[in-house]
Amino acid sequence: MDLKEILSVSGKPGLFKTIAQTKTGVIIESLTDGKRIQAFASDKISSLGEISIFTTTDDMPLREVFRLIREKNGDQPAPDVKSDDNALKAFFGSIVPDYDNERVYTSHMRKLVQWYNMLIAYGITDFTAPVEETEGEPASPGDSGEVAEEK
Repeated sequence: MDLKEILSVSGKPGLFKTIAQTKTGVIIESLTDGKRIQAFASDKISSLGEISIFTTTDDMPLREVFRLIREKNGDQPAPDVKSDDNALKAFFGSIVPDYDNERVYTSHMRKLVQWYNMLIAYGITDFTAPVEETEGEPASPGDSGEVAEEK
């Protein structure tokens, strides 16, 4: 599942996946309990695929941060979000050593770790960038839509 389909909605706990669009917003489904609700256009909705972390050089996409956490922890969840601030900063610094400590707050780190743990619990573990098709070329062999003739 692409991280662009996973949403965070301000004022609503947890993460959601997009189900359908309506005239006034989006129908979303909670990853934790499967309940479907409507998020309105006036709600602050953020796609995880659009979020980046400030670093001292360029911004790092959230997908890349999640991939680095996965490399470090394997199938294990990240440290508890209720852990000591210094322990959380040390963990985050080991993942993203050049994060901008003036613009990335401990609350951001907690939210990121919480999201990562939710995604792992839901079974989303592939944080590699999706391969986009170039016009005129299929994504992989056999995806051209042509049917092979039988002999």
